[in-house]
Amino acid sequence: MHYNWNWNIFFEPSLDGSGTYLNTLVMGLRWTITTALCAWVLAFLLGSLVGVMRTVPSKRAQGFARAYVELFRNIPLVVQLFLWYFVLPEILPVSAGAWLKQLPNNSFWTAVVGIAFYTSARVAEQLRAAINAQPKGQGQAGMALGFSTAQTYRYVLLPMAYRMILPPITSEFLSAIKNTSVALTIGLVELTSSAYAIQEQSFQFFEAFSAATLIYLTLNTLVTMGMRQLEKQTAVPGYLTGK
Repeated sequence: MHYNWNWNIFFEPSLDGSGTYLNTLVMGLRWTITTALCAWVLAFLLGSLVGVMRTVPSKRAQGFARAYVELFRNIPLVVQLFLWYFVLPEILPVSAGAWLKQLPNNSFWTAVVGIAFYTSARVAEQLRAAINAQPKGQGQAGMALGFSTAQTYRYVLLPMAYRMILPPITSEFLSAIKNTSVALTIGLVELTSSAYAIQEQSFQFFEAFSAATLIYLTLNTLVTMGMRQLEKQTAVPGYLTGK
């Protein structure tokens, strides 16, 4: 079967009324970036909290943090999104479940929460490893200076740990961007979903997904370049980011 290439399809009016098919891709890209950024901020905050809990002296805190990591790290993301989107509203009280179902852009918020919890478990493990990799004398020095446990983490351990994990959390941010594509399964019209819409309406499959691939590649390349510059500026001699 002969395939008729038509790269001008992006400048033709789309059937969804959003303008041209290029506008459809741009709108999908906006949802992708917004979802990834919101999910990443939440994942970083949750991951930092859980990562610290993995290293504090409290056995209860360690146990809770360990269970959190194992739960959200070992369940596939698509399953977690289905649980948040389809199951949670049904097991909550009727009023709460109805509120979730009627929440504006509920597929967006579900994607943000689902991706955030999934990613935060991985961030937590990376932060735990970075804290434990530091010489024990650093934490002891903080205590010797009169710092509380919280102050020792804030002023001594965490600044170094965040510098050490910049490369792996860059990868996690890139993964968060790519994982937004899974949210099409719950109705979020992000970049991949927009490409699907274009090919369904125009039957130009290769053009739609070639454009989406190029956009993903460009976006992730820009993020990588920015994070590499940040690594150079925050590098500590003798540690991973300083090599």
